[in-house]
Amino acid sequence: MSPPKIAIIGGGPAGCMLGRFLSLSDIPFTIYESEADPNYRSQGGTLDLHQGTGLTAMKEAQLWDKFLEHARFDGDFFMMADKGLKPYIAVGPSNKLSERPEIDRAQLRRILIESLPKGAIKWGHRLKRVEDGNVLIFDDTIESGYDLIIGCEGGWSKVRSYITPAVKPEYTGVGYHRLRIPDAATTAPELHKIVNKGSVFSIANGQRLTMQQLGDGSLHVAWASTRPENWTQTCSYNPHNIEQVKKAILEEIEDWSPHLREAIEKTGDDICDPKNLYMLPVGWRWEHRCGATIIGDAAHLMAPFAGEGVNAAFDDARKLATAIIGVVKSGGGLDQLDKAIQTFEEEMFPRMRVYQQQTEEVTKLWFFSTGNMRDVVPKVMLTHAKAKLPAILHPLAWTAMNSYWFVKTRFLS
Repeated sequence: MSPPKIAIIGGGPAGCMLGRFLSLSDIPFTIYESEADPNYRSQGGTLDLHQGTGLTAMKEAQLWDKFLEHARFDGDFFMMADKGLKPYIAVGPSNKLSERPEIDRAQLRRILIESLPKGAIKWGHRLKRVEDGNVLIFDDTIESGYDLIIGCEGGWSKVRSYITPAVKPEYTGVGYHRLRIPDAATTAPELHKIVNKGSVFSIANGQRLTMQQLGDGSLHVAWASTRPENWTQTCSYNPHNIEQVKKAILEEIEDWSPHLREAIEKTGDDICDPKNLYMLPVGWRWEHRCGATIIGDAAHLMAPFAGEGVNAAFDDARKLATAIIGVVKSGGGLDQLDKAIQTFEEEMFPRMRVYQQQTEEVTKLWFFSTGNMRDVVPKVMLTHAKAKLPAILHPLAWTAMNSYWFVKTRFLS
């Protein structure tokens, strides 16, 4: 039997990683991407890929050497601090290949796109909807005849609406602004030194300022705070005007560290990206629809505060590709393919619930806790640990984490 005709909707990390795996087994596919061209602009901050998910996918996709050309193994310095820049916890840099290396989002996207066969991505195809029979309705054209449609086009996926139209992303209660300090070593040398090639996160009640080193020498700066969902329409300033945005944030952080205020003052005028952060309900699952499935943010959109989004998406792509390749290589037909897809989905639901629960808990702890934020830190650390451990070990992790934090805050700080 000839290979199934596969359409991948979305040329982001999940879609391109899936395409890469399929191409290695000579399984044809077409990726439809809404953007007009690759345009490797800033995609945000950096990512740390994890063993067992993101890093494993890069290795099995035979992209490890390319990854090493751009990964920063000395970029894993991490500091969590209060609004006065007093550290709660600081670790690294390690310079160890066994740690979690950092890579710019834009560089990762470039690696993935350039690994695909020429012409695999059809640019400028914004999907409006999917109609019965796997008919793809784009802005300017209609495509049909696909045996399998895979939605990888993010939180507002049209493929997800085709599979299960009732489920929509929910607002997390957190609004977000993305900014950038160009050539930080020259324009903001003190900040460049503080970030130490890694990441600094400063937390106050309902507020967070992030600084991350990027490979081009700039610092990615993100300001997140609890806000009503309509804040971009009701705020007293233009959320797309960089000078007005900087003034508004500086008013909010009037009593913060001068260095953190400098992080806002020194941002350039090339990026001013306001948005709301959404998530899909923790643990939701859909009834399987023949000929269609979803992965990545389309299947389990999460806030970025646990750092699992891209890693989970790569794991989805790797596992889904394995299911498809297994059927094609064994000469199975569409019935076998559909059963393999359904099995993949059933395995994904509990696997993703862990990451969704972890992310929801971390977001609530950082942004919706009251009182001393120092008391929140061990709870966040415990949440991350629980996501990696079997339930039977959770009480032991609780004891160990609280004992560590007691000693640290009483005797080591």
